[in-house]
Amino acid sequence: MIIDAHSHLWLRQDTVVDGFPIRSLDANPSRSLFFGEERQMLPPFMIDGKNTAEVFLSNMDYAQVAAAVVVQEVIDGNQNAYLTDVQAKFPERFCCMGMAWTLEEAKAVQAAGLRGIAFPGHRMKTSLHTLMPIFKFMEEQGMVLSMCLGEDPRQIAEMAEVIQECPRLKVAIGHFGMVTTPAFESQVKLAREGQNVMIESGGITWLFNAEFYPYPSAVRAIRQAADWVGIDRLMWGSDYPRTITAITYRMSYDFITKSTELTDDEKRLFLGENAQHFYGFGPLPDLPYIKNMSE
Repeated sequence: MIIDAHSHLWLRQDTVVDGFPIRSLDANPSRSLFFGEERQMLPPFMIDGKNTAEVFLSNMDYAQVAAAVVVQEVIDGNQNAYLTDVQAKFPERFCCMGMAWTLEEAKAVQAAGLRGIAFPGHRMKTSLHTLMPIFKFMEEQGMVLSMCLGEDPRQIAEMAEVIQECPRLKVAIGHFGMVTTPAFESQVKLAREGQNVMIESGGITWLFNAEFYPYPSAVRAIRQAADWVGIDRLMWGSDYPRTITAITYRMSYDFITKSTELTDDEKRLFLGENAQHFYGFGPLPDLPYIKNMSE
């Protein structure tokens, strides 16, 4: 059983961040204008610029990924309306996070049936303390907080304070604690601050892209994080679809299954069981391996 704890969906990128437009390009919708340059945002076969749940499910079924957590990033624009529809249509396969910056917006996300709220903290310029009313509300409602942090030690310290102030709040720290930066250890060790804190590896193949598949340093980083906080606090995430512009979806996790540095039990927990318990997924589909035509 494999569960993806960090993925993205959107119908179209069309937003502005820090004064820079970020939008799908009409001439080639798999590419986007991104902070002033053209970037391959989607795999080139997604020719309409839409990163939909249906296409993702096809990738999930092919790669034998039973379920996925869908988070949000400001670079994709607010996708609350679309993810509300996705959550209602595919409740067994997806756990969708909303986007909210005020308490009223958080209440609207909860009322819409979304399971949590995602914050791209690495793009924030204000203190996490300003969001404390939202965190308190989420704790009361049993919502999940998905938080990606920057390298600033002050923000990481603020996150520790949030965890202590909201001990029942479920918190998933994204991007594997920015594993290739000096912030890695302090972010991972946030899992020591509370019983409901997890670390998910969304984007780990992006962060180790210079090394590339099969990412031996990424495997060693997972081993190190497990030594710090325990394998039961770690979850696999892909950062789909951006990461599969370089590799296939299956490759975003099979470098772990093929590794000899983790035990079978550790792989089982990291790749699915921890996420199933943390996010509360129910019965999941059995996805048998289907041979490729090339085999």
